[in-house]
Amino acid sequence: MSDSSARDSLKEKHERNRQQRIVAIKRWVEYIETHDADEWGEQQNPLIDSQLESARQSDISVEHRRRVAKAGRDCSK
Repeated sequence: MSDSSARDSLKEKHERNRQQRIVAIKRWVEYIETHDADEWGEQQNPLIDSQLESARQSDISVEHRRRVAKAGRDCSK
């Protein structure tokens, strides 16, 4: 496989992932529009709390996070 084919394949994978995220977001929007905020809020709290705790426990520096974010932006161009 040439580098060009690998890049095309990666672009296709990224597009599939993007489309899957869009579908999931639309499902979530539909869910929160059709369910009481007390119900879905209680479901979100453990998820958000675990993500915050995970972020607190990581040993990644702010500078490292910035480099990773920049690399991600550079790769998506």
